[in-house]
Amino acid sequence: MTRETSSSSTGRVILPAPDLDWLALHQEPILEPERAIIDPHHHLWDAPRPRYLRDDIEQDLAAGHDVRATVFVECSEGYYSDGEEALRPVGETVFAEGVAAATGGRVCTGIVGYTDLRQGAAVKGVLEAHLEAGKGRFRGIRQSSVWDPDPNIRTTRRVLPAGLLLDQELRRGFAELAPLGLSFDCWNYFHQIDDLTDLARAFPETNIALDHVGGVLGVGDYAGRGEQVFSEWRRAIEALAACPNVSVKLGGLGMHSCGFELDQRPRPPSSRELADLWRPWFQVCVDAFGVERAMFESNFPVDQLSCSYAVLWNAFKRLAGACSEAEKQALFYDTAKRVYRLDVP
Repeated sequence: MTRETSSSSTGRVILPAPDLDWLALHQEPILEPERAIIDPHHHLWDAPRPRYLRDDIEQDLAAGHDVRATVFVECSEGYYSDGEEALRPVGETVFAEGVAAATGGRVCTGIVGYTDLRQGAAVKGVLEAHLEAGKGRFRGIRQSSVWDPDPNIRTTRRVLPAGLLLDQELRRGFAELAPLGLSFDCWNYFHQIDDLTDLARAFPETNIALDHVGGVLGVGDYAGRGEQVFSEWRRAIEALAACPNVSVKLGGLGMHSCGFELDQRPRPPSSRELADLWRPWFQVCVDAFGVERAMFESNFPVDQLSCSYAVLWNAFKRLAGACSEAEKQALFYDTAKRVYRLDVP
């Protein structure tokens, strides 16, 4: 099969390119450089999106933080361009596994791919193909469910229906994950968290990771409604946290959709400024889930719009500043290792 490398024919959302010259205006020493880190959420992609491939993430990893392993999360890169439609996303797993092999397993240590679970029970064959292509690195599926009544709020290439996580055919496909030892990553908006809670309760044996603290929105109709959004988000997060099979990724707040407009500043924010800005969201998540079910994530290169990799992890270290050593170990390393079953020291 042939893999896609750079095509605009798949309806991808074209992301704004990070301004590397602007990011270079603020640099700071690495905090706690000896702290071991697993980055459980990043992407790799080529044109037409701003290029971020193996050499780019290796450059970021060389910034000074001790990142021992990473988890690649699906982003529609490297799909097969021919063959059976349902199997085309397996090309992305082949792509990511190739990066893992080339980096000695430090990058793409774990791989989260894509398939449309609305195939129902027939999805099992696709999942098995991902497992074979991943050569021991494939860990699960992410099927984004982001939807909002405002058509201008769009953060995925796929146009998704409302209530996707409640779809019964999707749930028939979802039932195939746990028997194969696979997890589920969910990217939704804050007002959809209750749908994920319903799904998590229906499948208590399936390991679920909530991406980007649950999808904060601060643009479109949500601009200027920060207190209302925070209140609704907090209620939903606390209800979801009652499901012991769900963990939360602490990150993603550098995205444009969050509405913080960090990229509009004359200079990039410092790690202290980021920590102060993001602390309320992180604190709610840690209080609700506990450190055993919470993990810091870079969400690079998407969050690169707002800060550099070095500054981002410094901000996370500041956010965890009041935590005990055991709590820090969980937030930066142990939770990600457990959730994604990573074989790292």
